[in-house]
Amino acid sequence: MSYNITEIDQWAKAFWNENKVYEVTNDTSLPKHYVLDMFPYPSGAGLHVGHPLGYVASDIYARFKKMQGFNVLHPMGFDSFGLPTEQYAIETGIHPADATTKNIETYKKQINNIGYNYDWSREVITSDPKYYKWTQWIFLRLFDSIYCYENQKAYSISVLINHFETHGNHNNTAFTNKEVPPFSAEEWHQFSEKEKNDILMHYRLAYVDYAEVNWCEALGTVLANDEVINGKSERGGHPVVKKTMKQWFLRISAYAQRLLDNLESLEFTESLKEQQRNWIGKSQGALIDFKCNEDTIKVYTTRPDTIFGSTFVVLSPEHPLIEKITSSDFKTEVEAYQNYCKTKSDIDRQAEKKVTGQFTGAYATNPVTLQKIPVYIAEYVLMGYGTGAIMAVPAEDERDFRFAKHFEIPIVEIFDKSQITNPEIGDKKGIYINSDFLNGLEYAEAHTKIINQLIQLQVGEPKTQFRIRDAGFSRQRYWGEPMPILWKDGIAYPLPEDQLPLMNPEVDEILPTEDGSSPLARNQKWVNEIEGYTRETDTMPAFAGSSWYFLRYMDPNNEQHFVDTDLAKYWNQVDVYVGGTEHAVGHLLYSRFFTNFLYDIQLISFYEPFKRLINQGMIQGRSNFVYRSVSNPNHFISKNKITDAQQVTPLHVDVNIVENDVLDTEAFKKWRHEFANATFELEEGQYICGWEVEKMSKSKYNVVNPDHIIAKYGSDCFRMYEMFLGPIELSKPWNTAGIEGVSKFLRKFYHLFFNEAGELKITNDAPQAEELKILHKLLKKVSEDIEQFSFNTSVSAFMIAVNELNQIKCDKKGILEPLCRAIAPFAPHLAEHIWSKINPNPSSIVLASFPKFEAQFLIENEVEYPVSINGKMRLKLKFNTDADPKTIETEVLANETVQKWMEGKPLKKFIFVKGRMINIVI
Repeated sequence: MSYNITEIDQWAKAFWNENKVYEVTNDTSLPKHYVLDMFPYPSGAGLHVGHPLGYVASDIYARFKKMQGFNVLHPMGFDSFGLPTEQYAIETGIHPADATTKNIETYKKQINNIGYNYDWSREVITSDPKYYKWTQWIFLRLFDSIYCYENQKAYSISVLINHFETHGNHNNTAFTNKEVPPFSAEEWHQFSEKEKNDILMHYRLAYVDYAEVNWCEALGTVLANDEVINGKSERGGHPVVKKTMKQWFLRISAYAQRLLDNLESLEFTESLKEQQRNWIGKSQGALIDFKCNEDTIKVYTTRPDTIFGSTFVVLSPEHPLIEKITSSDFKTEVEAYQNYCKTKSDIDRQAEKKVTGQFTGAYATNPVTLQKIPVYIAEYVLMGYGTGAIMAVPAEDERDFRFAKHFEIPIVEIFDKSQITNPEIGDKKGIYINSDFLNGLEYAEAHTKIINQLIQLQVGEPKTQFRIRDAGFSRQRYWGEPMPILWKDGIAYPLPEDQLPLMNPEVDEILPTEDGSSPLARNQKWVNEIEGYTRETDTMPAFAGSSWYFLRYMDPNNEQHFVDTDLAKYWNQVDVYVGGTEHAVGHLLYSRFFTNFLYDIQLISFYEPFKRLINQGMIQGRSNFVYRSVSNPNHFISKNKITDAQQVTPLHVDVNIVENDVLDTEAFKKWRHEFANATFELEEGQYICGWEVEKMSKSKYNVVNPDHIIAKYGSDCFRMYEMFLGPIELSKPWNTAGIEGVSKFLRKFYHLFFNEAGELKITNDAPQAEELKILHKLLKKVSEDIEQFSFNTSVSAFMIAVNELNQIKCDKKGILEPLCRAIAPFAPHLAEHIWSKINPNPSSIVLASFPKFEAQFLIENEVEYPVSINGKMRLKLKFNTDADPKTIETEVLANETVQKWMEGKPLKKFIFVKGRMINIVI
């Protein structure tokens, strides 16, 4: 057939499906390569052209590794639990499960249209009960486990119970971030079942506690810090307040050091590693006691050496001691300030430039100066970091300095920096002054000395601290995994495993109850279904299912285990993981935590999930604008016709009715009812739109549907244009006009093999040296580029090679057949079609080998020399690399062009520089 890209696309897809080309077997005799995309949340809007960028890149890489002989696992699924679907259900009455099914169908249709090599038999959907049965099962393993900080490993909680029964909590090495009073074995045996379980809850890796959370009344749920912006929910812009609620947590803080240490072995970018390090936030300092009447304020500081300059203490507004220490004179003001802080997220509080705070009326004793210093509360101190209390040193901390200035608190200088060039606050430079026994010392010696003094005075101890907080694991939502927990007499019991999966019950409304419980609590029959117990009604967060999905792809249909041990050992780590930078912290940390834990309890043989991570950039939208006249709202003025005297309002217009910035005015009139009677002031018969690069968004009408591009240009053209836009890791704008160049290239590629009638025109003639050189130069470039994910330069290399082969009218099968295999990862549909024509009864090109680069064909046998006469270059001549200089001189001087420029004049000097140049002096 002639070049009909629609027919080629449809034929190739049908061929792959009929022959199950993409089905992956667990053939352990082959070397494996696991390539994974961060799976999408299936929103109702479907894909736009920005979404497939990483998918196309990983697909090219996966196809390449398959052609290199690897058994490649490149699966796809859907992260389908989440708040947007629940909100949609509330607004429309459509059940989340039904909306999710429909959205997934749309996504799969679009994904298949692009031509990825996914094995859909391995699909995982996090909201499928067959999948989340195992999410619940993993949660129960976490609930039943503790972490030994000495051995750096998780163990069954039965190990801890045995220790308590024999030794009490003496010499207990189980990790906890709670204060647990000492008790003996005898006391343990005397505790009630409730008391024992309360103690054990302080050690479980999945535990329940009361905590300050971001509560959004309108959405009826708790929000993570990154879901709150300026005191409002990211979704919907609803007010968010701090509220104390019972919440489930995962004790990820127990793994902080492990997560930090393991980073060194991973092929992540240094910037991404630094993001992870900052989130984990390891610091070393001291825990110091400041007495406040009968109570003790515990302060964590990385600078105990500055304690002589501490002139006040600041507590987080959520600190539990505030109510107890606040004097009656300041009670009203303190409560008002606490209420103010409840409206702000931790991020907003840290970013606040205005100095705010409130004196409590209480004073604490500086343990080394023994001076009474005032106790304040302020929003810049967070309960989630350290102890929620700081010793403020205004001379050595910028925030403390501004606070002290604002509230007129004394500032004590503790460093003599007179000999320091460009001194800065907190730079640890200078000699200590006003610091008693530290006077005259420098930082290193002073730091050691003050730690020893705090220990001797029994008012402090050295402490390693991590910023990372335990992961909130409760959501007051419907559309999430139900918690497999039963409650009785205040004790949490695991649901028996034979009752998994615990599925979402039917409810009358998908809304939280009046007391803030999740919609599951509306079905009281379900809540009280098991006699004597009540079910937990919170659901799991969206990250629960996405923290281990990469393991389920290895063995998706196993009903007995979450993954077979041998298959997990074979597929092992994800070799290459591709996704956006927005998941550089949360998702990666949770996935790493889950994997480390499952390794500890010997369910898998590796402790890090992802060996190499590629972060793709964003494809931005190229928005178009029309210009509405202010004086006549029905009149629109073309961009270059607007004068200074005319007032216009720019309006976003749907980019799908604009081509090369020219507006389809009739389509514009039909686009929205309000524009039906629009009139236009044109330029040369056209309406020219303005444009701007912005985030691709429905509200800006700049979303480009890949289906429309593929319908016009074909799947391969879309794939190659996405790669041609620029380096994978950078953000770049989409411009549909630019795709024409790639479309012309693919047509040229096709016509290397076929004439205009679609008839094969290749020959079996032996390839020439020049043809082999073009081919192997391309193979070297493309092979190296694919490994480095440098696909934009690969596409350029193909364009150059095809132009060169066209110029020399190459028709050799020995050149074109490997060229077809080389382009197969990039343009699989066209390559499959060509492959079927040049090879009788072939198997799929997907199963063919990638052509190997052979360096011998790039060895230069000839050198082209510029020939100058009296310093002016007149021509170029080629000679064999091993040609004798005398022979070259004879041939050059005999050349007609050279003789013409010599004009019969005698030769004075013949200069020959091997491999570089020839100069004739006359």
